[in-house]
Amino acid sequence: MTMDRKDPATLLELAIQSLLNNEPAAIHALREIPRELFPPLFTAAFKGGCKKTLAAMVKTWPFFCLHIGKLGVQEAHDECLKAMIDGLQVLPEQNTATGGSKLKILDLRPQSDCRTTCSHIITKSPVCFHSCPYFQNFPLKREAQHSTANLGSQSQLPRNPTELVVDISLDNTLRATEFLCLLLNKVEQSIGCLHLCCRDLQIYKLSKYKNKVKFLNMLCIDHLKVDQASLSEANKLLSQMVLLDSLTLSKITFRSLNGKVFRTFLSHLERMDNLQELHLSYFCIRDHLHEVLRVLPNDLDFLNLRFCELSYRDFTFLSQSHQATHLKLLNLSNNPVSWEDSGPLRILLENLSGTLQHLELNHCLIADSTVSALIPALSRCSHLRVFSFASNPITMSMLMRIVQHLTLLMELKYVFYPIPVHCYEQWHPHGNLDQQKLAEVKAQLKMMLHRVQRNDMNWNTFSE
Repeated sequence: MTMDRKDPATLLELAIQSLLNNEPAAIHALREIPRELFPPLFTAAFKGGCKKTLAAMVKTWPFFCLHIGKLGVQEAHDECLKAMIDGLQVLPEQNTATGGSKLKILDLRPQSDCRTTCSHIITKSPVCFHSCPYFQNFPLKREAQHSTANLGSQSQLPRNPTELVVDISLDNTLRATEFLCLLLNKVEQSIGCLHLCCRDLQIYKLSKYKNKVKFLNMLCIDHLKVDQASLSEANKLLSQMVLLDSLTLSKITFRSLNGKVFRTFLSHLERMDNLQELHLSYFCIRDHLHEVLRVLPNDLDFLNLRFCELSYRDFTFLSQSHQATHLKLLNLSNNPVSWEDSGPLRILLENLSGTLQHLELNHCLIADSTVSALIPALSRCSHLRVFSFASNPITMSMLMRIVQHLTLLMELKYVFYPIPVHCYEQWHPHGNLDQQKLAEVKAQLKMMLHRVQRNDMNWNTFSE
């Protein structure tokens, strides 16, 4: 009988754990241990929630940069992050008092592919690829404008202030508000020696936070998500941004698509040459999608247009757009139109057949006739990995036909399919569902996938 056993701890791991069991001793040892031991000690301290040790390590960090990386992916560890921010020493006299920390970039963003410190930082002129590209070109920014008499003029400030790199989510919770206040207080205390670099900013109910976010340097942000705001409020944020990679706007209100506010929005989009992702939802652009497409980069990767009230005309313009030959992700869910002529959607899929990896057409009132017309184009999307067309009125016979064609796409692994109409007493996505009939559908799908040796595919409904 065999038993699963973990590999025994190494001598280094045992020594680190023994040291962390006595935090005062661990903190005292930081001035003596080789710098190569800092990364494994930091990892253990972070996982163990040793806040005092973490604060002390930030004060004495012997490398140019410190990233929480994959350590922050599984759990937020809010208290650990606060301790690290508290321990950050940015004023010249503070670093002298603690022995002179070399830390210039404290990166608190959870990233699964980022190491604790950049492995190449062993040269005389260290460079971290995660540093702020905007800030490198302009050493003294808005933070320096708040300098007090303690350091005098901006000319006395360090030419290379410390960077504190974060993602901020303002979601109407006390936790989010407290974290933002902590960051802003740290910046104020630094009197120009700390650059707060927010890369990913998410705001829910912009009106509640518009007075606080004005203290952030918007030029650093590359991912912006705004949920619930007026378009005029969103425009004020966008007017300060030029380096956006991803823009998400949801539940945005405005009076007219022919008014000045919408025109201003288009002008901001036109400046965003780096934009790779545009996500709009509950953002009515009916009969005006062509105006949005004309100002977007031709090489846009992701286009998400859920609940945008798109018209047949909009689908026609999309199928003829420059972006229709480059997109990797396309989400047109919840835009039901009359599909008497499915030509624009078919042409769109044909044009995207060489690049499309993720396609969503949920709740679009797509019936058998439309699916039948789309199957040849779908069958050509050889790079498709995810296809979701749930909550559409499809019959069982058409579903079986779709399975036969999509199983030939070897990169396609995930499919979210609509429950066939015969499983409902009267078809409706939320109608009375016959669970026995649905079970029979699933069994037949499983048998078909096994028959063609595509057990690597996952076919699910939204109810699973």
